[in-house]
Amino acid sequence: MTHCFTLSRARRAEDAHSVVRVSAAERTGAAAAAAAAAARELVALLDPTDPDGVVVGAAPRAEVRRHNLPHAATGVLLRNGAGEVFVHRRTATKDVFPGCYDCLAGGVVAAGEDPAAAARRELAEELGVRGADLRPVLRAWYRDERTHYLAHVYEARYDPERHGPLRLQPEEVAGGEWMPPARLDRLLCDPAWPFVPDSRRLLELWPGGWQG
Repeated sequence: MTHCFTLSRARRAEDAHSVVRVSAAERTGAAAAAAAAAARELVALLDPTDPDGVVVGAAPRAEVRRHNLPHAATGVLLRNGAGEVFVHRRTATKDVFPGCYDCLAGGVVAAGEDPAAAARRELAEELGVRGADLRPVLRAWYRDERTHYLAHVYEARYDPERHGPLRLQPEEVAGGEWMPPARLDRLLCDPAWPFVPDSRRLLELWPGGWQG
């Protein structure tokens, strides 16, 4: 099966307008500094028995990852005017699900940070989209052997005239493309497609369906 970063020559030409890439040099140069900063970042810790995720403390990000501590995280589904969803691939240096595809831009909520503010910050950092209006979609706990968090999920509309071109964060995002919901839905039906399991689960919980 052909995936979005191993497209045929004809398909690459057809989709050239919609694909955004980051060079290997950009990724390598930024990864080391980003990893060191992330390890020192203080993350809010939550009570996993509380549906609303009351804050009970804070810990360095590295400790949160090492011990799989319950925390808060955000995810933003970005759509363009045609209703397409921006699907990106995580860099190989990510501490969770490296190299996998994802359609939610986001990350951990820092200690003392509001989830909506964290979502805007992550959208700006990862995709270069600033000033987008966020629509709250759902809040749900997710847990597996790698991560344990309360997800705050939002949807945003991308307007190139208002937001300018996408600017991918090289240490976080290897590349991406705008994808029609029907195509993304077909790919998600393939269990072999390397898509992050947490976002897959959150899409399943999306009220009324994420397809729009």
